[in-house]
Amino acid sequence: MLQAHSITMSISASAHIRAVLGIDAGTTSVKAMLVGGDGAVIDESEVGHPISVPRPGWAEQHPDIWWRSTTIAVRKAMQLADKNNSRIEVAAVGLGGQMHSSVFLDGDGEVIRPALLWNDVRTTPQCRQIMDTAGMDGLRSTVGNLPLEGFTAPKLLWLRQHEPQNYARLQTLLLPKDYIRYRMSGDFSTEPSDAAGTLLFDVRRRIWSEQILHALEIDEGILPPVLKSHEIAGVVSCAAAGELGIPVGTPIVGGGADNAASAVGCGITTGGVMQVSIGTSGTVLLPSSEPRIAEDMNLHTFCHAAPDMWYLMGVALSAGSALRWLRDTVAVGQSYDSLTAGAAKTPIGGNGLLFLPYLTGERTPHNDADARGVFFGLSFSHSLAHLTRAVIEGVCFALRDSLELMRQQGVSPSEMRAIGGGSRSRMWLQTIADVFGLPIATVQISGGAAYGAALLAAIGCGMFASIEEAVQACVATDKVVEPDAKAIAQYDDLYGAYRRLYPALKGEFAALANLTAGQQ
Repeated sequence: MLQAHSITMSISASAHIRAVLGIDAGTTSVKAMLVGGDGAVIDESEVGHPISVPRPGWAEQHPDIWWRSTTIAVRKAMQLADKNNSRIEVAAVGLGGQMHSSVFLDGDGEVIRPALLWNDVRTTPQCRQIMDTAGMDGLRSTVGNLPLEGFTAPKLLWLRQHEPQNYARLQTLLLPKDYIRYRMSGDFSTEPSDAAGTLLFDVRRRIWSEQILHALEIDEGILPPVLKSHEIAGVVSCAAAGELGIPVGTPIVGGGADNAASAVGCGITTGGVMQVSIGTSGTVLLPSSEPRIAEDMNLHTFCHAAPDMWYLMGVALSAGSALRWLRDTVAVGQSYDSLTAGAAKTPIGGNGLLFLPYLTGERTPHNDADARGVFFGLSFSHSLAHLTRAVIEGVCFALRDSLELMRQQGVSPSEMRAIGGGSRSRMWLQTIADVFGLPIATVQISGGAAYGAALLAAIGCGMFASIEEAVQACVATDKVVEPDAKAIAQYDDLYGAYRRLYPALKGEFAALANLTAGQQ
């Protein structure tokens, strides 16, 4: 069932407000956000939608669900103007959205089948095929990333092998936010930050990779043109204007993949400042002025939505979700605040308790689907508070793995900015600061990908001359949490112990997976 809620800011009656509209087509919801020329959020609305799981490990959504959520969210976001007798002039629209998920369209622009989502893991055989066909050197020199189940190219090969009748109908391959643009304008296009997540895009040259397309026998004709993230990529059609409640001809810019757009919204557009996201999963993202691709590609290297920039990114698959698991399983009925308050009273290291947060396998740096969660050092002396601290510290250690890989690539942040649910917790922020040894700040407007998409729209329509000008005018940090020197030293020792656990258990993870195969 679709559910909607909105957050509004009062404005004076009869005002004329020039604004931009940012839309984030996420996995579980679409968020629409109206942002004024001063960067203030006028109104926002979020509409939820379901995920279909036809089989274990599969995850699908019909793209029409995203469009329906978009129309409802945009109309709700525009209601503030009606309530206040005000007139909102939407100067441009920016789009953000979930990465990798595949939209298959036929020659009439109709959806062929539900989209395969980024968290769908049916494509392991296709990932092996890509590795065997393209090779490590070929991948490293072009797309810059390992073939993982979540990426788009393996999904395309799965369609060809398992649904050849649907593959024969395929004329256009789109990503989620680009499908929303197609429904808004009738135009097909994408931009570098989302294209980089397909495994078909040359991240250095910022064009579709002829080498990879040839190796995988994929016709480049199914891929859309690639425009800049702030470039106008279409205008709102008459039909879409009626559904959305915004004027015909409103420009739509290229936008950005969710991580890149979120980074723009946090002002993470140049080197030196790293974005740390603690949501269901955890990510660390650090911009770079050149594409830095590790020898074994154990970090993601993607194009940024900021012009002529790239970013390195590491992912911990279980972050906030690990704490949610603990609460729902061991601490039923307790709030997160009560859990973290108890954890804060325990000593660093939880009296010798470590946690590997691999509850659904792990992405960075191990790329190991068999890895599983571990409490190491558990004894009768440990309480729920110790377990909570161990979970939070374990997630932060997992994210530090990515920071250490970035440092090996010659890039290192001097400060961090936090987003996601964990950014509202002092316990999370202090632990991240101490484990990383860096100050961490929150931002005054934590609007995520929708806010970043709105800023890209503001650049595209001329409200700001550049991304630097937009960030300087609109993005400001809020509270800053400094690391504690004594805690840094303690965590350095504990992190060393944490890092020794995975190599010791790797073979056992695989053996246990074989023993329990078919029991899910």
